[in-house]
Amino acid sequence: MGRIIKALLVLAILGFIGLTGYAYLGDMAPDQAEVKVPVTLNAD
Repeated sequence: MGRIIKALLVLAILGFIGLTGYAYLGDMAPDQAEVKVPVTLNAD
């Protein structure tokens, strides 16, 4: 039973390290584009 808990703990730590590495090194920059939309106002 202790081996299973150790294995789960190691997997959780490795998952956390992997997630942290992806957050810092992953390409998560948003694509930028200019958007022009005509707006109709109620100017009575």
